[in-house]
Amino acid sequence: MNSKNEVIRMRLMATLLAVTGMMTSMAQGQQSPMQLDITLAKAIDIALAENPVVKIADRDVELKRVADTEAWQALLPEATATASIQHTLLAAEMNLGGNKFKMGQDNTNTGALSGTVSIPVFAPAVYRNMKLTKQDILLAQEKARGSRLDLVNQVTKAYYQMLLAQDSRRVMLESYNTSKENYEVVKAKYDVGRVSEYDKISAEVQMRSMNSNLVSVENGLTLAELQLKVLMGIDTGLKLHIDDELDNYANTLKLPGTAADAELDNNSSLKQIDMNRKMVEQSLNIQRTNFMPTVAFVLTGQYQSLYNKGWDVWNYHWSPSASFSVAVNVPLFRASNWTKLKSTKLQLTQLDDTRENTRRQLSMAAQSYRSNMSSSVAQTESNREAVRQADKAVSIAAKRYEVGRGTILELNQSEVALTSARLTYNQSIYDYLVAKADLDYTLGRSNF
Repeated sequence: MNSKNEVIRMRLMATLLAVTGMMTSMAQGQQSPMQLDITLAKAIDIALAENPVVKIADRDVELKRVADTEAWQALLPEATATASIQHTLLAAEMNLGGNKFKMGQDNTNTGALSGTVSIPVFAPAVYRNMKLTKQDILLAQEKARGSRLDLVNQVTKAYYQMLLAQDSRRVMLESYNTSKENYEVVKAKYDVGRVSEYDKISAEVQMRSMNSNLVSVENGLTLAELQLKVLMGIDTGLKLHIDDELDNYANTLKLPGTAADAELDNNSSLKQIDMNRKMVEQSLNIQRTNFMPTVAFVLTGQYQSLYNKGWDVWNYHWSPSASFSVAVNVPLFRASNWTKLKSTKLQLTQLDDTRENTRRQLSMAAQSYRSNMSSSVAQTESNREAVRQADKAVSIAAKRYEVGRGTILELNQSEVALTSARLTYNQSIYDYLVAKADLDYTLGRSNF
């Protein structure tokens, strides 16, 4: 993954250098906003490098690695040191069979310096916890992969949405220009009395209707571009330029293959459920260590000075002592340990049911995407032919109207039909590409 990130960073640096060059040219006199030429691959690379969601997921992986280091450090020796001085105001007195004696001296100081080294010899909970943290790292890495897959899916669909908006704007602009030319021709004929006022009004209504549609499409293009820039994590003031169109993908449309059960094995959601189950199994093993003994070696050393009258600790008489012990902790009974085991086993059963339900839903979604792709392939071919026929119909209607054999209504209807056919054709290609992007995401396919 690190090598892939390096490739992304290198591509991003090249993009940033291009942007810097544009900034320099603007400083030399250009006043238009900065423009960034992008392709789908470049948009994905920039998003993977700049989007905060991916950065957060990578930070989570780093945190899990720190937790893994902390887990095995529990096996290292633990050393502590303490220093104390105690002033006895009134020593306790004991009475044993009428014999009284002081347990110390009044108004004296007792000093102590001690150090303890504890070495764990047998700590089963630590061993299990080390396995748990390693599994937690794998889960964090899979979540990061899932975040990247989700981001790629969103960027891909946003890119196609912008292509659809651009193509729709192109179609509406051509239709508006055509209707405007028709209006000017009809108006010129009306001015010399060759056509009726009805024809002039119809042509003007058609032109204004196309202009309204064009404004609406341009607003949609602005929103689509904004969405793509947000997903890419770049400045919203930057102008995106895509030298691409949906028709370029028309020849790449193909029927999807048949479904296979193993295809969903790479789905990130299923993988995360499987990893969560392994973590719960490790938690169950950790809870079982509550019934197992622990063994540790303890080495203690101490310097002590008793019953000193003054506060000059450097002149106290210090006497050393040391001890070595083996500490064995044997748990006998704790009712909550049994309850925790039962709860964890129920969690395992719950995860199994969740996985089965998730797999069924994903299988249904994948089948739906395949069905949409198949429908879009058939619709695209049909819509391509519809565009040819509608274009031919416009030419015939224009000729008929020019020679006085047709009406303005026929001409307007043919132009509307051509516009609708072009928009429907682009929409069918867009539907296929979006369905394919969703299918790739569902199956966990990645190209990063």
